[in-house]
Amino acid sequence: MPATLRAVGQEGSGTGHPRLGAAKVNLLLLRVHRGIMAEAEDIQLPGYLRLSRSGELEERARRAHEVLRDCVVCPQECHVNRIEDEVGFCRTGPLPEVSSYSPHFGEEPPLVGRCGSGTIFFSGCNMRCEFCQNFEVSQCGAGTAIPCEDLAGIMLRLQERRCHNINFVSPSHVVPQILRATALAALQGLNIPLVYNSGGYDSVETLRLLDGVIDIYMPDAKYGRDDVAWELSHAANYVEQMQAALREMHRQVGDLAVRDGIAVRGMIIRHLVLPGNMANSEIVMKFIADEISRDSYVNVMAQYHPAWRAVEGGRSPVLAALQRPVTAREYGYAIHCAKENGLSRGFP
Repeated sequence: MPATLRAVGQEGSGTGHPRLGAAKVNLLLLRVHRGIMAEAEDIQLPGYLRLSRSGELEERARRAHEVLRDCVVCPQECHVNRIEDEVGFCRTGPLPEVSSYSPHFGEEPPLVGRCGSGTIFFSGCNMRCEFCQNFEVSQCGAGTAIPCEDLAGIMLRLQERRCHNINFVSPSHVVPQILRATALAALQGLNIPLVYNSGGYDSVETLRLLDGVIDIYMPDAKYGRDDVAWELSHAANYVEQMQAALREMHRQVGDLAVRDGIAVRGMIIRHLVLPGNMANSEIVMKFIADEISRDSYVNVMAQYHPAWRAVEGGRSPVLAALQRPVTAREYGYAIHCAKENGLSRGFP
């Protein structure tokens, strides 16, 4: 081989930059590939794991716990000291109260998959829905107060049962406890998405503590009018609070993203159709389409039936109207409202 070619190949080019041999090139490419793969793997991990590594998750849990001293965790803003066992609207003190937990197969298909959604039902609620179908749990105190360490253990057991996610049902009043349990569970190997399954009556300030922690938000958009929301759910200023909450949730996670048929990130919105269109579905659907996203996944639900105080009726014309199921025509109208506003995901 000519000497000049050996010099170029072995020592460098005329510009003074050394040339890499084949082995060095392969090593460099391998390092780049590993970096890309590590970054891709990190992107696919639930956000709370990144916050756990940085220490931010523990700090969020600490800050949320302090809110309990003068509780404004939810829009009820009771200003009681829950750390000292004072209770407000939700009737929950410093510890989370859990009524049951298990793989659940009745949720939306992207949450259920083959192995179920790992639901944890919290006792108590920050609303008083007169027609609540889970009133024994939400209103009558069915459940057990447990330490956050035990809540973390429940999360890990549901993961061991191969659930696709951890689904917090009625979490709005126990966000500080959820943050603490998540911080503990993350250190012990929890690595599946977290679902925040609420009535939509959430504090934006509290939701900001969950930014990067919750992977999938699943709020209700119950009502389009405040007077109905007050009479049926005792939730003051519900419409404004719900709309602000949904905007914040969507800002954090965006539209629903699905991988291999399973939800990994994003938002699912539920809307329960009520007799006589008392939920004002046309207002709700227009809000979702105009101010959230026309690509929103909206579960328009027809399973209303009279329960709890709605069974009695008689106390007001509104409650009296709730003493029957929803008709096919009423459900069809809600679907029409959704489609008319350009929504198409999540319903027939």
